[in-house]
Amino acid sequence: MQTDKALEQIAQYVHHTHIDSEEALETARLCLADALGCAIYSLQFRECTKLLGPSVPWSIIPNGARVPGTSFVLDPVTAAFNIGTMIRWLDFNDTWLGEEWGHPSDNIGGLLAVSDYLCQAKQKELKVRDLLTAMIKAYEIQGILALRNSFNRIGFDHVIFVKVATAAVVSHMLGGSYSQTVDAISQAFIDGVPLRTYRHAPNTGSRKSWAAGDATSRGVQLAHMTMQGEMGYPQALSAKKWGFYDVYFQGKPFNLERSFGSYVIEHILFKIAFPAEFHAQTAVECAIELHPQLKHRLNEIEWIDIDTHESAIRIIDKTGPLTNPADRDHCLQYMVANALLHGTLTAEHYEDAHHARHPHIDLLRQKIRVKEHKPYSHDYLHPDKRSIASRLTIHFKDGSTLGPLEIEYPLGHKKRRKEAYPLLFEKLEKNLSTKFDNDHTKKIVDTLQNPARLYSLTVSEFNSLFCGGY
Repeated sequence: MQTDKALEQIAQYVHHTHIDSEEALETARLCLADALGCAIYSLQFRECTKLLGPSVPWSIIPNGARVPGTSFVLDPVTAAFNIGTMIRWLDFNDTWLGEEWGHPSDNIGGLLAVSDYLCQAKQKELKVRDLLTAMIKAYEIQGILALRNSFNRIGFDHVIFVKVATAAVVSHMLGGSYSQTVDAISQAFIDGVPLRTYRHAPNTGSRKSWAAGDATSRGVQLAHMTMQGEMGYPQALSAKKWGFYDVYFQGKPFNLERSFGSYVIEHILFKIAFPAEFHAQTAVECAIELHPQLKHRLNEIEWIDIDTHESAIRIIDKTGPLTNPADRDHCLQYMVANALLHGTLTAEHYEDAHHARHPHIDLLRQKIRVKEHKPYSHDYLHPDKRSIASRLTIHFKDGSTLGPLEIEYPLGHKKRRKEAYPLLFEKLEKNLSTKFDNDHTKKIVDTLQNPARLYSLTVSEFNSLFCGGY
């Protein structure tokens, strides 16, 4: 039976492509640092920590995978859920935008859990450089699939690509053959796609903060099952009537815009200064910049214009009541109102219900008018730009205006990478300090800033830095 082309392309990439891009390796180091900082910060929030730990309370797996910032030692499937959920919880980890979007660092949950387990069980001595290479490939698989294949437009969630990427790369990490990687990928596609119900009003909820942890965990599980000899499905995508293409895309095969390499991680988007759904990043940055001129004139505002791209309007343009943190951190108007009011935006602004009831926030939300600026929508998908532009204009009751202020590329964009680098490590240090003392925080940061030292560590030695000192 002929195997689907996309399954073969992904497996060929995983097994036979050598990553020789120093830029990719350097960016992967930044991604790992940023993701683990986000994971540690998430431990401050009970809604996250209540989901963590073993499936059976108090159980410990001998030589299992360790969960950073905790005392948990778990099987790699459960550890992948824990780590993936922590990384994703506050919507502060890196982002990828295309026809579909997502957060490739979600895969680190599975990759770190499996790497640590293999080292702890003495099955393999994986170095941090091996982990970074696995990250580059998982980022690439998820990102290239997302460039021109949109699930969100038909109501399905993008975490399918996390599951596929994790299954593909983990099968190789576990020692699987090329054919076993094909089998694992086919299993991930057959597993299907969750609905986006939990990402949109009136059902927006906290599942969106653990859905990626669930996906990377499931990818690990499917890879493990394949290694145990479970069969694959070579035409999982193309089978008539029952295949993935017919069920989800009316028979249309995937559009792989470019071949697999290291493009995605080299162009990844970091959230540097504040946690906000990425389509809102430039609008929030505009609001923070205008805050000093506006903070004493809030009562003089007649209305506020936000000109932005189509994706932002489709995903985060939201009016009416906001019932929980997940609702608030996916509302463009709420994020901009907070930034105008306070000159900043933090996770606490979403999580603290008392803060969310601040009377000025709803007043400002009601004055915001969001509309599409078509050139921004065009440049959002342009392969040479991939901008995420917004423009903010404040109109006062006396007829005067403040702005318009336009920001085309957010701080975490590749075009602003040099500007962002020192701020990324400031963010890391701040996040780590919520769990570790000053000396241990400095030890972790120094290690992540020293590539030669970092690459010489085994994954087990590296993960030990996050599993002590508190």
